[in-house]
Order: sequence, then structure tokens, then C-alpha cells
Amino acid sequence: MIYHLFHYLTEGKHYAYENSLFRATVAGLFCFLVVLLSGPAVIRVLLRFKIGDRPEFDRADLNELMKSKANVPTMGGILIIGAMIAAALLFADLTNFYVVMGLVTLLWLGVLGGVDDALKIRAARRGERRRDGLRTAEKLLFQLGLGVVLGTFIFRYGGENHAISAVSGAMPSYRILDVPFYKPGIALGVVSFMLITVLVMTASSNAVNLTDGLDGLAAGCAALCTVVFLALTFIVGTESAARRLLLPHVPLSLELVVLLGAMLGALLGFLWHNCHQATVFMGDTGSLPLGGLLGYVAVVTRQELMLFIAGGVFVIEALSVILQVSYFKMTGGKRIFACSPLHHHFQMRGWTEPKTVVRFWLIAALCGGAALATIKLR
Repeated sequence: MIYHLFHYLTEGKHYAYENSLFRATVAGLFCFLVVLLSGPAVIRVLLRFKIGDRPEFDRADLNELMKSKANVPTMGGILIIGAMIAAALLFADLTNFYVVMGLVTLLWLGVLGGVDDALKIRAARRGERRRDGLRTAEKLLFQLGLGVVLGTFIFRYGGENHAISAVSGAMPSYRILDVPFYKPGIALGVVSFMLITVLVMTASSNAVNLTDGLDGLAAGCAALCTVVFLALTFIVGTESAARRLLLPHVPLSLELVVLLGAMLGALLGFLWHNCHQATVFMGDTGSLPLGGLLGYVAVVTRQELMLFIAGGVFVIEALSVILQVSYFKMTGGKRIFACSPLHHHFQMRGWTEPKTVVRFWLIAALCGGAALATIKLR
């Protein structure tokens, strides 16, 4: 809104305010302050309506470790999502297709996560044994549906607004899967593009969701990953930088840095309340849309494989669950880890919660540094 008003009042002349990095910084500061200052009031509302977390695992010793988290308000993701949407409405170019689709991603997965959280809370109040919220198939149906919608529109829009890749010759950039250490990348058809989009959107959303289990863990790791993709999006969205660093240039994607700046600020503001001892949890209301937005930005910027590196902690956490469940079923009850996701394994091995979280943050920072380093190793 402010972006369009400023553009109207200045009669389309170029001023510093139109610079995307400047607006990303303003959006980040705005979201940080909004989440920081509104957090206590929202937490009081959540407490009043008894929207509290009730962690329950199939191990008594882990339940003992996590008992201090009982009744801590959840669904705090509404703070993050609300601040980000407000910042986008104020500071982003709302005529930009990629910004609009980013907001659709936030709302779609935010509602899905909210329904999941609400079902868990209702089941806990009724004393039901099953407190898993939506079934896996139900959740996947909506995530896959979002991936199909985004894949269809992104591919079609890319065909109408594309640049020719500087490294592949005649191939449009939107059809190239950028591969670290491999300069030309891989050309994609519509089917492979759709499959990758659906896989990345679903996997990233669920991976962040699985990581959200300790105070500040998911928020901190997501913030570090956001920094990496803020830099990548700026490069990919700027033609001269993309050509110089041999990355596919995606026209009009530069505006996404405003949305990423808002996400970074909102996450830092949320960490103020979510760090140990947490006074609020983001719940699925926050973790699903945050992971989904990272996946969406990776698809738009053609950096899906870079997300695999930058989001290394999320990948490890998701793999630990997949391996644990698969091995448990194949061996009739044996386990690889003491508990999954992996952060609970280290808790069971004697790591304190703050130590586990900080060490995972360090790994996330190293993964982010490794992802950025690959830009020059092509």
C-alpha cells in the first residue's frame, strides 16, 4: 500500500524507497517490532482461551523431560503470519505475481496448520488418546494441492516473463534446475518442473514442522535459512548479479526479498518470546507456512537443491523420522535412534535443551555458509 502510494505521489520517478533491499529492511524491522510488542497481548489471549500445548510421546522418560512445556500457549504462528502479511501489504509491490503467490502460500498453509493445531487441542481437552490432529493423508492432500497450484501458475508465468540463461545458451531460466558445482544446470520439462515443485513444497513444509520441538529450534534455524535465501533471491532477481555469478536470472523475482525480509524480522521477534524458557510455541500454524514459503522461494529462484544444503538441519530432522519409522516397521520394533526427530535423540542422551538448540543453530549456520560458498564453486 505504501509502495503504491509513494509511487503515485512521486509520479513514477525512481527514489531510494523503491529499492527492494531498503524495503526488505524496513519490512524486517516492522515485523520484529510488531511481533515483539504484540506478543504479550496475544499470549494472554491464547492463555485465556486455554490454547496450550500438551506434548505427549510414547516414552515416559521423554514425557518427563518435556513436562515443563505443558499448557504453554501454542498457535503462536499467528504472530509471525499476521506480521508478515501486514508488512507485505504495506511495503511490497502487490501487483507482483510472485509476492501474491507467496501470500497465498502463507495463508493456505497457515489455515491448514491452524486446523491441525485446533484438532489437537480439542482432542486433548476431551482426554482422547489420539492427539495427532489431521491425519497424514489429509495434511498431504492440501500440501500436494498447493504444490500443484503453485507449480502450474509459476511455470505458466515464467513462460510469459523469462530471461535466457547466461550459461545454457538458449534455454529459458525458468526451466533450469540450478545445480551446485555444475554450471549449466539441468533443463526441465513441464512434468519434471511440476514434480519438483510438489516435492519441494511438501517436503520443506513438513521438515520445518518436524524440527519445531524445542524452544527456539525451528525459529532460529528458519531465520538462518532465510538469510541465505534473501541473498540468493537478490542475486537471482538482479540480472547483472545473476550473470556474473552464473545463476539463472528470474525476472520480477527480486520483489520476494521484501517478503523474506519480513519473514526474518518476524522470526527474530518471535524468538524473543520463544527462546528458552518459551512463553509461546508457533505450532503447526507457524511451522507449516514458514517451511512452505522457503520451498516456494526455492522453486521461484530455481534453487531447490540449494534449499537441501541451506536447510540441512531440516533435512536431517526429516530423515531421522523417515529412517526411524522405516526401520521400526522392518525390524518389528527396533530403533535406530533413542527417539525421533533427532533433537529428541540428543535430549535422551543427556544434552540439555539449550545446548541442543544452540548446537543445531551452529549446524544450521554452517549449512547456510556452505550453501553460499557453492555460488563461487561452479
